Amino acid sequence: MDVIKLLNYLQEIIQTSSRIPIMGKVLVDKKEAVDVIDEITSCLPDEFKKAQWVVEEKERILSEAIREADAIKKESVGMLKKHIENHDITKEATARAEQIIAAAQRDSKSMRLGARDYADEVLSQLDKEITCKGQKMIMNLKSDMEIFMESLNSQVQNTGNTIRNNIKELRNVK
Repeated sequence: MDVIKLLNYLQEIIQTSSRIPIMGKVLVDKKEAVDVIDEITSCLPDEFKKAQWVVEEKERILSEAIREADAIKKESVGMLKKHIENHDITKEATARAEQIIAAAQRDSKSMRLGARDYADEVLSQLDKEITCKGQKMIMNLKSDMEIFMESLNSQVQNTGNTIRNNIKELRNVK
């Protein structure tokens, strides 16, 4: 049997098979369809098999070439990095970066010390002001308290004098 007759037979199997409503699919006898496909495959000329082998070999060679290219690329990148690291410009840039970092660290330390000294000075001044104002407040309170005490004492004495005078008057009244 030739390939065209087998393909026509396979088409007839598909067209005459029972249909599944709504889905647009058919039920095919698997064994019969596989047997027809096997016959078609066995009838194909050897050139098809050779062509298939060539395609598979091409894919294998291509994937191997891609792997080798990736390996070469990685190796080239590594070599390039080494060349860059060993280049004078890179060494100069690294040295300059280290100088900048050292200067920044010195400046940072200087700023921290300056900030600490400034904070110490401000806090010391604040302590002096609080102490001075506290003493003034205490002195003012003492002065106000003395005035209040004198006023209170004077009022108590006046009241006492008034009461004594009233007692005398009462004793004199007969």
